[in-house]
Amino acid sequence: MSVFERPIVMLDFETTGLSPEMGDRITEVAALRIVGGEIRERYVSLVNCGVRIPSFITQLTGITQDMVDTAPPSQKVVAELLDFIGGDMLSAHNASFDEKFLKAEGWRIGRPTGHCGLVCSLKLSRRLFPGLPSYKLGNLSSRLGIQFRGTAHRAEADAEVAAEVLLHAARQLGNSHGLQRVAPDLLVSVNKLAAAKVPVFLDKYASLERERREAQLKAA
Repeated sequence: MSVFERPIVMLDFETTGLSPEMGDRITEVAALRIVGGEIRERYVSLVNCGVRIPSFITQLTGITQDMVDTAPPSQKVVAELLDFIGGDMLSAHNASFDEKFLKAEGWRIGRPTGHCGLVCSLKLSRRLFPGLPSYKLGNLSSRLGIQFRGTAHRAEADAEVAAEVLLHAARQLGNSHGLQRVAPDLLVSVNKLAAAKVPVFLDKYASLERERREAQLKAA
């Protein structure tokens, strides 16, 4: 099974705080392009946004002031990041957080975002794996048998684990509903549904996909 029929870029930012509207900025970024069923390309960089790193952020992430002071400037990193993402589907764990920082940083350099849609792996997991005690990335990945290969709260390690969570969800979705490939748009639709409506929606979707494949076979 090829898993995804089109590429998805998994994004993770480390930041100075929670709100770009309050002046918080990005300190590190990782963007991993998932093609089919694996990570094929990645863009990873620390970011110098010309701001001070709060001590609690250093304690949480290990990212120090010296690390960002010697990193590439935000204008360069954000331009390269937007080029890397292009028009692909975007995903993140708690995706609205990362997307708002992406849009804010793009606005600062006069560049609009170009991604064609947004998949939240946190929302998706709540709908496809109901009843878990926590959907925080570390707790969720542990429940799914996915191990961190780096340091938690660093962009690349978090993005890799989130990508594995997304792939795990897609494989389960495909296997349980007989889907040969999983369209990113399907994940967007599941994100938007109330959890109680997901099973019926997926049954109908799978039935329509079977009918479509049968019609293609007859027409061949």
